Amino acid sequence: MAPTPVHGGTKFPGTPAYSSPCYLSHSTPVVASTSSAASSSSSTSNLHPPPPKASPPYVTVDPSRNLWFRLYIPSSSSSPASTLPLLFYFHGGGFVAFAPNSITYDNLCHRLARDLQAVVISVNYSLAPDHRYPCQYDDGLDVLKFIDARNYAVLPSSTDLNRCFMAGDSAGGNIAHHVTLRPCDHVFEKVNIIGLVAIQPFFGGEERTESELRLTRAPILNTRRTDWMWRSFLPKGSGRDHEAAHVSGAIRAVKFPATVVFVGGFDPLQDRQRRYCEGLRKSGKEVELVEYPDAIHSFCFFPEFPHFGNAIAKLKEFIQKQSAATK
Repeated sequence: MAPTPVHGGTKFPGTPAYSSPCYLSHSTPVVASTSSAASSSSSTSNLHPPPPKASPPYVTVDPSRNLWFRLYIPSSSSSPASTLPLLFYFHGGGFVAFAPNSITYDNLCHRLARDLQAVVISVNYSLAPDHRYPCQYDDGLDVLKFIDARNYAVLPSSTDLNRCFMAGDSAGGNIAHHVTLRPCDHVFEKVNIIGLVAIQPFFGGEERTESELRLTRAPILNTRRTDWMWRSFLPKGSGRDHEAAHVSGAIRAVKFPATVVFVGGFDPLQDRQRRYCEGLRKSGKEVELVEYPDAIHSFCFFPEFPHFGNAIAKLKEFIQKQSAATK
């Protein structure tokens, strides 16, 4: 069966008339290894479908709120390392769309597990507007707590919980940031977060930035659409200066892991992402800024773009560097 458009036939506000790879996949893989091929299909029109009961890659955390994750494990034939880092991944979609089994994110997480030689957990967090702030952050933290408690009951024994990384793109980058902040005040027994990967993180504010005003016709994202996403996600009556959106990077009071931020030159959010990096630096945190002048927002949707492969390589370097520092 062909993939179903993620919007179910309706467009986001401000969406231009162009095709994009923004689809949900109805395929259900039968093995967790990244060497698996495409698998059987099942029909659903739900934007946020529940995990199939008999599918090994899906692990249920809390069935009462449809909290689950999909597990990606590099194939043994391509994994010479004795232990593997663990990457928690949060998908993008403006807090309102996509899921771990969306075809774009399924392909991306397979690629991350294979190329990074890491175990990847792709989190199925709650979607707005049915579930507003702080549901998504609560979901993320609860997945970390679940892994800390269950660990090798659901993970391969080669997983190194001392080398955990938070990651996400767009709204997922926002969630990864906020979920990373929360464990700063929570003591885990085994999970140790040593790095944050923010791929074009979705931050906002009432005052427009220069890049938001200049890139009003950029592909994928514009202010009309981002305003609608914030209204759907933030508590009713809240503006874009809410702490969930208006992230400065000023976090002096807490321990925070090393961070790498990816920025695109055709992304309207780029000024906010640079300010985030500046705030982290001023707070004394370790941060690396990686810029691609020709990249649009959500460039990770397009493996054909040259910066996609470069970003994977940069991410691998980051994980190796932070992993070496823990030894």
